[in-house]
Amino acid sequence: MGGELTMAFDTILVANRGEIAARVIRSARDLGLRTVAVYTTADERAPHVALAHQAVWIGEGPVGDSYLDADRILAAARETGAGAIHPGYGFLSENADFASAVAAAGLTFVGPDPQAIRAMGNKAGAKRLMIAAGVPCVPGYEGEDQSDEALIRAAQDIGYPLMVKAAAGGGGRGMRLVQEPADLPKALASARSEAANAFGSDELILEKAIIEPRHVEIQVFADAHGNVIHLGERDCSVQRRHQKVVEEAPCPVMTPELRARMGAAAVEAARAVNYRGAGTVEFLLDASGAFYFLEMNTRLQVEHPVTEMVTGLDLVAMQIAVAQGAPLPLAQEEVRFDGHAIEVRLYAEDPANGYLPVTGPVDLWRPAQGPGIRVDAGIVQGQEISPFYDPMLAKIIAHGPTRQAARARLIKAVEDSVLLGTVTNAAFLAAVLRHEKFAAGVATTGFLDQVYPDGFPVGETHPQDAALAVAALMQHDRDAALARAGYVSADQLGWSSAPLLPRGLTLLAGDARIDATASATRDGWRVGVGAEQYEIELATEGNDLRARINGRKVEAVAHIDGDTVQLAVGAARHKFRRLRAGAQDEAHAGGGRVTAPMPGLVLAIEVAQGQAVTKGDTLAVLEAMKMQHQITASVAGVVTEVRVATGQQLASGEVMIEIEEEA
Repeated sequence: MGGELTMAFDTILVANRGEIAARVIRSARDLGLRTVAVYTTADERAPHVALAHQAVWIGEGPVGDSYLDADRILAAARETGAGAIHPGYGFLSENADFASAVAAAGLTFVGPDPQAIRAMGNKAGAKRLMIAAGVPCVPGYEGEDQSDEALIRAAQDIGYPLMVKAAAGGGGRGMRLVQEPADLPKALASARSEAANAFGSDELILEKAIIEPRHVEIQVFADAHGNVIHLGERDCSVQRRHQKVVEEAPCPVMTPELRARMGAAAVEAARAVNYRGAGTVEFLLDASGAFYFLEMNTRLQVEHPVTEMVTGLDLVAMQIAVAQGAPLPLAQEEVRFDGHAIEVRLYAEDPANGYLPVTGPVDLWRPAQGPGIRVDAGIVQGQEISPFYDPMLAKIIAHGPTRQAARARLIKAVEDSVLLGTVTNAAFLAAVLRHEKFAAGVATTGFLDQVYPDGFPVGETHPQDAALAVAALMQHDRDAALARAGYVSADQLGWSSAPLLPRGLTLLAGDARIDATASATRDGWRVGVGAEQYEIELATEGNDLRARINGRKVEAVAHIDGDTVQLAVGAARHKFRRLRAGAQDEAHAGGGRVTAPMPGLVLAIEVAQGQAVTKGDTLAVLEAMKMQHQITASVAGVVTEVRVATGQQLASGEVMIEIEEEA
């Protein structure tokens, strides 16, 4: 096998955004191809725009009028002379009609044939195909009768617990776990609604729930010459709401014999649809070693970098070569695996608030570097995180000779990849990687529900972090004053003919009010936070802080803007705001006022005026950033006003519900 890359096209348009668009553009440029990016007004500062040779504007921001608009994508290709379109993942990547339209326009679609996309894009049809091909499948129902009555009868035959799944979907959307028969009708209704909104189809399938399996997927590759191989597996068991959080290669419990059997099944699945290009066959693996077909993703996966790091292959370059007509560059027996790789997804989301996606600025972005570290990012400093797209910001990947070496490198890389401005899940990722069950390699798909049954806990701000923020603010103020005043010698800094009285100040950290005192010393600052006292020596270089706090060395990264200081200390991210005298304490004003955390569509109102609620009760369901989100009460009290209605489109920050807080 092998062969030179032919040149069926010399210009490739990437019909995507974010980190995957940048990733594809880099490989295409390395191959000597001209690259074209498409972008919206919301993405005009995004990295993929700058990386491409040429960029075409396709809309303001909403995906329906931009990245999901096939006509605009094809017009951009015609305008720039692109001969091929790479869809990345998501958006139009698994849209068979789009792949057909690309071919009809005389262009090359960097992916499988439309027939393969269509065959595997519907879970019901794909499962029937896999059963015929002899691939092990989970018992379930994938019939054409979609009435509630038919699904309820099928569920009785399958038995509980079972999974309700969108036939046309993926990524956890339109998926519900049902434990009891009484819960099925509501699960069917909500799954249909989410599936219709996400995929344009409300068709559902039912499957027997395999309790606490591993989610193991096989990377397959095929060319137009009849060659099909697999590149080993990825373990994607650590999931939240059926969305992958951590991915690794190889699977911690994989054996050569099991890999051969799963790999052979995946290859047969690809052959069954005459597949071409990169694809992933996903399986559930139980404790006995039995595995069951879950679905096939007819595209490049988000987690493909871990396969690249253990095989040494560039999967995007291989996709392009196959699309150019070249045979695969290696045979199955030539595939080699080296070491271990683990990937986590850095999201703009608040783990302490039900993992709700968030928007906000990228005030500081500094990805980790070092041996075995790779960061695929779709953001730049100064960019605003948009409400229109998936909240994934970057992928952080580490490779090492062993799993423990890769894990240790990744923990450090998560800490060192500093993003300040918007809220992220960095602390959550580090906690997962450090957990003893993950470290032992025994995590299954039930891991996060077991470890964090009530969600990721809100960590209290440590007084030392608040003290460091105070010292950073005071030193920033002093340096600014000195810059205005002119030169002052180092031995005069902090000097006074009389003892300096501590200065009182108040910081706000989320809902917490922190009262502190600070005074200059010969070597730095003396800061009091509550009953704690800290002697702080502080050196700054750009955004880097090197401190000695009560004799202990502390390193941090800071961003200071006026009265706001943001700190990255290890994996923790803190935001403090100095409350000036006379300013309103916004954290304590209107604690019972519930606002929309992002722009979205109200799908349901779960409370009424006069109803008593407790903290954590669901108040409403909002659809935003491609998912449904439960809006919960932050305080206990009585609902005094419901200001929104089902079907209403909300702006970020719009008041939804008023609650009179319990005294």
